[in-house]
Amino acid sequence: MLVAVFLLFVVGAMAALSIDVVTLYTARSEAQLAADAGALAGARVFANSGVTSDASRRSTRNARTLATTIATQVASQNLVGGRTLNPATGAGEIAVSFNETDTGFDTNPHVTVKTQRADLPTFFARIWGRTVNTVGASATAEAYNPSGANALGETAVPVAPLCVKPWLLPNIDPTGASTNTIFNPDGSITAPGLVGKGWPGTSNSNGIYALCNGDCSPGNGGIVPAQPGGYYPGAIDAADFPVPTQSLPSGTTSFNPYQLAVAGCVPTPIVCGANSSIKIDTNPYTPATGTRDSDTVAAADTLIHYVSSPGDSDSIDTATTRPPPFQFLGGNQNPIASGQDVMVSDSLVTIPVINMPTNPPANPVQVIGFLQVFLNPLATSTMPYAPAGSASQFEISTTIINMAGCGTGASGQPILGNGASPVAVRLISPP
Repeated sequence: MLVAVFLLFVVGAMAALSIDVVTLYTARSEAQLAADAGALAGARVFANSGVTSDASRRSTRNARTLATTIATQVASQNLVGGRTLNPATGAGEIAVSFNETDTGFDTNPHVTVKTQRADLPTFFARIWGRTVNTVGASATAEAYNPSGANALGETAVPVAPLCVKPWLLPNIDPTGASTNTIFNPDGSITAPGLVGKGWPGTSNSNGIYALCNGDCSPGNGGIVPAQPGGYYPGAIDAADFPVPTQSLPSGTTSFNPYQLAVAGCVPTPIVCGANSSIKIDTNPYTPATGTRDSDTVAAADTLIHYVSSPGDSDSIDTATTRPPPFQFLGGNQNPIASGQDVMVSDSLVTIPVINMPTNPPANPVQVIGFLQVFLNPLATSTMPYAPAGSASQFEISTTIINMAGCGTGASGQPILGNGASPVAVRLISPP
């Protein structure tokens, strides 16, 4: 009887203590989730801000400040042990650090977030005099730009962004300022100073437009030589740019498959590097309205929420700091953040850059990198943009935000990263 009574108390005590253990492990998991979310958010600031493509590194301090703010905000929105973490300086519950300094910038920056709560209350463990426990976690995320790995002589892993637009941009300076390429054969960036520049500009009066007059079919002259700022239309088919069928913006019911691929999100990842092969559209193009360029502008208007004036769509915010890092100001038609600074925008799109061993290129072509560009109607004109001296009335003003090159030889399992951005974001710390 004494043993039975004693076991009753022992089993009861063990059951009670297990509640404390479960509470402790649950809080530890919550702290890890908060750290993971904060690290990924901070790394995404680097990925979308253009800093990884900017060789001058003039804005690394601003990028770190912005990444710290965003990472702290995201981490502090997660509950740990029943309450959110305190982001106040000195509280010690959220700490953000980086793997680079002003003088030693890493082209693939890491963001580390440490979370801790030192006042987690106990319940039954108080019988031993312990009233609080401490839980903490750490996570490190990377903004991976394959161009940086190539520039350092490392073996680059290809990336495969989603929602890539079917605009195959030749590997030549799109601004027309030089005869340089965008990427070297190894994927490193030929002219990092292109970040923040765009076309039309002082050297290229054209906006982004379709080569072959939008129709690269044999009956229309076939694939013509490349020109700065012009793109070859990609093939809209299951193997290259499948037509998106879900999450399409309103106003697309009359769009043809090409326009849907511009206004919507192509669901297939587009891979760059050694294993990339994609086709230029050589089928006769039947426009929905007038030409492929006018169809492009109509689809782009829908994508960026452009109605009648440049203020409708988002813009690059140059008032807060000299970019990079880039921030974007929500336009009048922004459905979520009108008039507010945002890190992502529907006007921010990714286009593939193709290898040009010959000019014109042979079909199919190889994707060797990506440009992330901002479609930004000029403040002094309305869409469609018709630059002086240009034969085309349907061109879009474009600003380069990011450059990510794989080169011709990058191989292996591609990194999907964070969706549409060609600079992939991934957790690299152990779970």
